[in-house]
Amino acid sequence: MSKKPELSLRTRAMKYLVRREHSRAELHAKLLLQATPDDNVERVLDELVARGWLSDSRAVEQVVRLRRNRFGMQRIAYELRQKGIGEDLINDALPQMRDTELEAARSIWQRKFGIAPEDTKDKAKQVRFMQSRGFMPDVIFKVLRGTDDSG
Repeated sequence: MSKKPELSLRTRAMKYLVRREHSRAELHAKLLLQATPDDNVERVLDELVARGWLSDSRAVEQVVRLRRNRFGMQRIAYELRQKGIGEDLINDALPQMRDTELEAARSIWQRKFGIAPEDTKDKAKQVRFMQSRGFMPDVIFKVLRGTDDSG
């Protein structure tokens, strides 16, 4: 039986990046688990950034694009923070998300419920669901009232 050759840290990083975009912090954590004392994780990450293969801004775009039809702005921002994305990049993405927040909330509410709550118990259930998806209370109540931006 032949033993598989050890993959270099750079090769491991490339394998992760082929699957999906990663933030620098996220990839750093994954590579540290596999690094030997001789490996220089920061150098590998710097090289990937310099070549344009690792980008926090692309990671933000991907997360927003994939999560937007299921979650609200607060939940997406939380997920970005968990991935080690800097506040400046998150703040840059917020206006784009804010512009589509009401539309996304309506779409999610329509798929899940589709009809206005009949009583306070039903309303509370719908509000809790929408809050768990990361939507702000003002957006949730606009959706439940069926009103536009003013209201």
